Amino acid sequence: MTKRIEREPAVPANPGESVTLIDVARVAGVAPMTVSRALHRPELVRSDTQKKVLDAVRATGYVPNMLAGGLASNRSKLVAILLPTIANSIFADTVQSLMDGLTSSGYQTLLGLTAYSTAREEALVEAILGRRPDGIVLAGTRHSDATVDRLSKAKIPVVEIWDLTDTPIDMVIGFSHEQVGTEVARHLFDKGYRKFGIVSVDDPRGLRRCESIKSELARLGVAEPAFEVLPAPATLQAGREGLGRILAASTPDIIVCSSDTLAQGVLAEAASRRLSVPHELAVMGFGDLSTAAHVYPALSTVRIDGITIGAKAAEALLARFAAVPRSEVVRTQVKIDTGFTIIDRQST
Repeated sequence: MTKRIEREPAVPANPGESVTLIDVARVAGVAPMTVSRALHRPELVRSDTQKKVLDAVRATGYVPNMLAGGLASNRSKLVAILLPTIANSIFADTVQSLMDGLTSSGYQTLLGLTAYSTAREEALVEAILGRRPDGIVLAGTRHSDATVDRLSKAKIPVVEIWDLTDTPIDMVIGFSHEQVGTEVARHLFDKGYRKFGIVSVDDPRGLRRCESIKSELARLGVAEPAFEVLPAPATLQAGREGLGRILAASTPDIIVCSSDTLAQGVLAEAASRRLSVPHELAVMGFGDLSTAAHVYPALSTVRIDGITIGAKAAEALLARFAAVPRSEVVRTQVKIDTGFTIIDRQST
């Protein structure tokens, strides 16, 4: 005679119902309070009990309701990060460092893409605020008036990164794009370059760097450089096209690019035209991507400390979360200049 073993169902008896914490408790053979502690305060639960609960969570497909769990503390444990693009890896170190810092303290992140559009950023901010994030991180300091007004009145911390301003919405961590442009122009002038070309995409921060280069070159008595602006995002093709346009009208001895991606496109186009770099045409990038040191010739560029920007942004948010209740608005001035470094390699 075969012995039958009946088991408690791992999911609700009624189809269509969501799995609850009580269902998990029944499968794990523990009290619902123990399940809650195992998921939210695991340090208070024995390791064998923790394993039972996690096994039951996997068996039932239970998804914790993080919003309900945060009602008591009025925290969603969610931070939104708005970037212009992920088409290249210039923000990768910053985002990874920021996410690592937040995740280690139990916060999750939501990524939104603005495509360099203040109108799109405004729409994203409005949509995200409806999901009650604990904080928002924005790339840059140029926003629509509506975005600034909305975030200034929001009861959450805001960090603007990869830029500096004397009038931040709340906190700002980054570097001066104008100073980058000025220092790059001086550095290349001191190396003996006099005939400049500039290739950029229509990224507001990149254009600010380029305008600063032009201003400093004018101050140094250098003729106005040929300047080509292509649609964002930066691509190798855009770099190749930008150099082609400049060479059709002038003969520069150096091309300065608003990103390493564009600069690598310029290198490719120069190679296709059999131009020797840097002897016939030098090339300067921005961002120091992981590939910059390994292309041929190795690319001169500007290094940004993206890891520090991300880590400092996470630290600033976590400090504010710990110090200020969600119901209060506190705008303590945080302004951190992470600086930049000009890197000379073979392309100049």
